[in-house]
Amino acid sequence: MSLVQYSDSESESESRELPPCKKSRHDPKPGSSLPPLPAAFHDLYASSTRVSVQDDPSLHGGRKRAIPHVEGNWPTHLYLEWYPAKEDLSLLTELILHAETSLDQNAPSVHSLLHSDLGAQLPLHISLSRPVVLRTEQRAPFTELLQKAIHVSHISPFEILPDTLDWASNYDETRWFLVLRVQKPAHDGLNGLLNLSNTALARFDQPPLYAASSHKHSQNRALSRGDKGSTLLEDYSNCFHISLAWSLSRPTAKDRERVAAIDLRALRERRITFDSVKAKIGNNVVSIPLEKEF
Repeated sequence: MSLVQYSDSESESESRELPPCKKSRHDPKPGSSLPPLPAAFHDLYASSTRVSVQDDPSLHGGRKRAIPHVEGNWPTHLYLEWYPAKEDLSLLTELILHAETSLDQNAPSVHSLLHSDLGAQLPLHISLSRPVVLRTEQRAPFTELLQKAIHVSHISPFEILPDTLDWASNYDETRWFLVLRVQKPAHDGLNGLLNLSNTALARFDQPPLYAASSHKHSQNRALSRGDKGSTLLEDYSNCFHISLAWSLSRPTAKDRERVAAIDLRALRERRITFDSVKAKIGNNVVSIPLEKEF
């Protein structure tokens, strides 16, 4: 399972990548009565102000930068974005509070990913890639390749339903995340987009998310032919998730059991719609729409 909330700086990043998938104190912020902002507005202001280019965990709640700043390198992340509505935000806030109170008494605080330190609502996401790095000259061809692949795939907008709560760590086990796992959507849109993402990244020698890198050459051939790659799809439905909060503490077995037992019936009735793929390269966010059926 993997989990990525990625930006051009680890000081801005709220989540980190988790290991390959295995089978298997915040205050609530008041909602606004104003209408939601257009999705394109969030793309223009996807990054907060950079505090430092040096790795100073004291500036970021103990988090450490995974990808250092290097001239000519562009941190890149592919994902599906979700801005929860007011009612959903309230439900998620309650879940995080419940999860925090279920931890052992001496556990460090749980940090919500729902709002920034200044109280602004933050987007949540389902990752379609690891945090990877593109060179300056690769940005445009990669974006064009991904746009074409998504267009010819004919993957339509789809809905997902929340499923279960869980705790999961990053690769280095330096942070643990409260994650909301999701049910497999109709027409398998998540696996389809993951395959396209892994295939496009493999063309630029970047590692896949979840999938084994041994599939790189066959994926490249499929992409060059414009195939949808249906015969290459593997089912990683148990890996997809939305990160809600993070902690520096390893949850105990009892912590995980308590979180898994939290009642999610109200949240499971909420449908989350995705109609585009986001490609964040440095501070620039490109929104690639999914093709609507007529």
